[in-house]
Amino acid sequence: MKRIFMILAVIITVYVIYIDLSEGTLQTKVEEPSIEVQAHQQTSLQYFQQEVQAGDTVLTIIDGYTEGGISVSLETIVKDFKSLNNNLNPEDMQIGKTYLFPTYN
Repeated sequence: MKRIFMILAVIITVYVIYIDLSEGTLQTKVEEPSIEVQAHQQTSLQYFQQEVQAGDTVLTIIDGYTEGGISVSLETIVKDFKSLNNNLNPEDMQIGKTYLFPTYN
């Protein structure tokens, strides 16, 4: 009886390995053709351009440009920054590149 179970276990193991190697058990990412769309955004936001230096963040740059402190929420700042910079996340800014920053006066 033990031999039958051992043989059955070996057959199942070999079958699972065969399926895994031939078809795979994880879903593979299918490359979909990408379409690049460029839209000109009509925005009423006031902004300024500045080159990012080491240690700069969106908040430090805007705070340094704005007199009297920032009067809007962090969510609004991030949303406005993304809308001015083609949906770029603030975390993805690179040192030495110039970006548009919203002003809040």
